[in-house]
Amino acid sequence: MSDSFERACAATDVPDEGVVSVEIGGVEVAVVKSEGQYFAVRDECSHAQIQLSEGDVGNCEIECWLHGSRFDLRTGEPLSLPAYDPVPVYPVRLDGDDLLVDVKNPLNQAS
Repeated sequence: MSDSFERACAATDVPDEGVVSVEIGGVEVAVVKSEGQYFAVRDECSHAQIQLSEGDVGNCEIECWLHGSRFDLRTGEPLSLPAYDPVPVYPVRLDGDDLLVDVKNPLNQAS
């Protein structure tokens, strides 16, 4: 299998308990740092087409600012209504000072 990781941003671009929005291969991705770990999810709430990167981050969760749906950054599963569908979660790898994300091989089965 070929390596399909692409550079998302510098690790220092992502603040603690924060998020940055990037585009990788035509996919809008929210790159998040929470609890000392890096995560990448599709930057779109599964309930309403709102950028998750504009929401709050904490405890390995991201919250949509519009209706308050929260998602687990590890699994993409919704933790609160009104969302009931998961968001895609992508593998993240640290390469030197860069964060690499693989948008071609999501870790979960979300669409």
